Amino acid sequence: MIINEKKIGAVILAAGKGTRLGCVDCPKVMLEIGGRPIVSYTIDTLLAMGFKKEDVAAVVGFRKEKVEEYFGDKVTYAHQTEQEGTAHAANVGMQALLAEIEQVLVLGGDDSAFYTAETLFDFINKHIEAGVVLSLLTAEVENPGNLGRVVRHDDGRVEVIEKEYVTEEQKKIKEISTGTFCFDRVWFEKMYKTMPKLRKLGEYGLPTSVAIARDNNLPHQFIKMANPSEWFGVNTPEELEEANERKVTGNS
Repeated sequence: MIINEKKIGAVILAAGKGTRLGCVDCPKVMLEIGGRPIVSYTIDTLLAMGFKKEDVAAVVGFRKEKVEEYFGDKVTYAHQTEQEGTAHAANVGMQALLAEIEQVLVLGGDDSAFYTAETLFDFINKHIEAGVVLSLLTAEVENPGNLGRVVRHDDGRVEVIEKEYVTEEQKKIKEISTGTFCFDRVWFEKMYKTMPKLRKLGEYGLPTSVAIARDNNLPHQFIKMANPSEWFGVNTPEELEEANERKVTGNS
């Protein structure tokens, strides 16, 4: 698969501060695991897949100069001046991509360090072959904890429930959203203009795009990861330590 022939770009969400991790002087994605910034693994994987600088937009915000100084001209940068949610960040990133990009892979810079090129190639291929407006990568994990859930209803409907809205019954579900999406760019940019904010958060969240596609009867799909351990969110000091241990020992 040659990336440029597919007219696909990538947006990495890398603007977060990392309050729960006590970040004061550097963005969350620049915390180190295995002696390198978390997001460096994601960027290296994308470049190894054949993405070029102009195909990859890193959305930066808090202490953005730390990211830009480290990666230099490896990627393109998009500045999120206000933190208004993941969908807002994705939209900011898309504006930095070349006009000819038709499909966009959106990844979190803090949870994609263990993704393999094979997993991302497979995800992108399935998205393009299906001809859908969005594809969401999901994972079935043993201890989903305080994460959003993918709820599959008996009538075939599938919902993504943000962690703030998960009920006690839904907490028993082990399938989670990784937050990794592929979007038809034209559809996303048009849809985003009318996207409502999440009531409890007052910001624009990517899972809302799933509800909009469903409510408008537009084709979309959920692809479960073959190896769920490739998704690893770093939100607490304990998770940072575990991610570091995995990289140091090569258990990735």
